[in-house]
Amino acid sequence: MPYIIVDNLVKKYGELTAVDHISFTVEKGEIFGLLGPNGAGKSTTLNVITTLTDFDKGEVIIDGMDIRRDKSSIKQLIGMVPQDIAIYDHLNAFENVKFFASLYGLRGNKLIQNSKEALEFVGLSDKMKLQPKKMSGGMKRRLNIACGIAHNPQLIVMDEPTVGVDTQSREHILNSIKLLRDRGATVIYTSHYMQEVEEICDRIAIIDKGKMIACGTEPELVSMVTDVMSVYVETKIPIGFDRDAFCRKIKLMPGIKGIKLEDSVIRVDISIDQNSIERIIQEVINYELPINNIKSEVPNLDTLFLTLTGRELR
Repeated sequence: MPYIIVDNLVKKYGELTAVDHISFTVEKGEIFGLLGPNGAGKSTTLNVITTLTDFDKGEVIIDGMDIRRDKSSIKQLIGMVPQDIAIYDHLNAFENVKFFASLYGLRGNKLIQNSKEALEFVGLSDKMKLQPKKMSGGMKRRLNIACGIAHNPQLIVMDEPTVGVDTQSREHILNSIKLLRDRGATVIYTSHYMQEVEEICDRIAIIDKGKMIACGTEPELVSMVTDVMSVYVETKIPIGFDRDAFCRKIKLMPGIKGIKLEDSVIRVDISIDQNSIERIIQEVINYELPINNIKSEVPNLDTLFLTLTGRELR
């Protein structure tokens, strides 16, 4: 039996259906990625799973327990690492972790031991007496994780845990998440960084406009867009360039699945059976953009996301 079962979940806010009959399962000891554009229903789904929000229809089972009947027991299983850093500036690192661990009933030597182990796990054992206001952004993120795992939860929900951190802290956080899985924890993970999802997630679900549109391993998902290829045009986009007008023009061409502009690269996803590359190049020339290099690439998870949702993961 899966560790988590979400079956036909529906959550409405007045006339808005935030979650529309979503179903998925998560296996024990799995890192499960939940992806979607802003407003897709990710946060609402996470809030239901973590017992913070009630729902209108459907069923949610965690470790064999019904989330409505056994809410108190389920709460004890969960560790939450929110996107907004939830720590107290007037407490030092050790005091912060101790406070949050005590909310789960830890006391005495067990509380002290677990708090120290959590700080050691995230690489902050030498910063126990340091207050958050004197920490870097990456250190605060790691402390945020320590506060969420000190009670040794079986289910850890991580919502954008690497936002705004440096490369070294990001690597430390990702390695820590994989270690948590190796220790037996089940992790639900959301991120705006596709590379992170590809690196650590065992399976991935993509939701958009409240609906589940794809779920599976990375190879399974990528296989859904074998009829799409990505074309990369290396250029230099000047200041003041009307990106929206350019994208609208490209999207009017036959076979265009999506377009993404970065500082020096235009990426266009096109149907393989549509010979649109020459038209794309001509449009780049029409907009007087220099062409430094052109290459094509087989589909990846980023291509799939853009193809299915029509939007970037932001």
